[in-house]
Amino acid sequence: MTDHGHSQQEIEQRISDPPGRGVLRDIVYGGIDGSVTTFAIVAGVAGAGLSSFVIVALGLANVLADGFSMAVGNYSGTKAELDNIKRIRAIEKRHIALYPDGERDEVRENLAQKGLSGQVLEDATEAITADRENWINLMIEGEYGLGSVDPHPVKAAMATFLAFLVAGMVPLLPFLLALDNAFTVSVCMTMGVFFAIGALKSRWSLTPWWRSGLETFAIGGAAAMIAYFVGSLFHP
Repeated sequence: MTDHGHSQQEIEQRISDPPGRGVLRDIVYGGIDGSVTTFAIVAGVAGAGLSSFVIVALGLANVLADGFSMAVGNYSGTKAELDNIKRIRAIEKRHIALYPDGERDEVRENLAQKGLSGQVLEDATEAITADRENWINLMIEGEYGLGSVDPHPVKAAMATFLAFLVAGMVPLLPFLLALDNAFTVSVCMTMGVFFAIGALKSRWSLTPWWRSGLETFAIGGAAAMIAYFVGSLFHP
């Protein structure tokens, strides 16, 4: 089975409107951090022997405040990346206006490094430099190593916050529901979330689902053990 179709219409649509990097990184980042940091608070407070009310209060504060902070940070970082691409695009536009021959030579060198030569190289250079946007896009990719699809700061921030919120609430649910042995249930649920996030992440990698799941499981478990140990030092 192929990942996508190869009819002429499908090819034209896919190439003309590439999806970019998407929000996979933001979802994984927010989900792992949300479950790890919230459970670290739960484990630390439980290790200190404090009440469920304190666990819920601190946990909810972390989910909302830290989740919002991460979303804002991701927005700012993605916005800075977008602003940098716009700055470089403006530089290339100015260089093409001031130094067209030099910029044309850069296009020729980019294409030569992709394997073109002879008359084919000259024709391709002429065709690309005949369109200003194609010219700039090629330089953005070839000279600066940046993608031609601009990132989306708001989408990245929303994906991070929602993933953080959903995953971060899991360790708190047993305490919110006042379940018996709430901490034990929280441990099991959170470890399940760690493994599930890692296993889901493997859909976009070559790593087997179980290995990716165990990797995330180990990272989250290590953070939880550290937090629980530190909290136990303050147990009365």
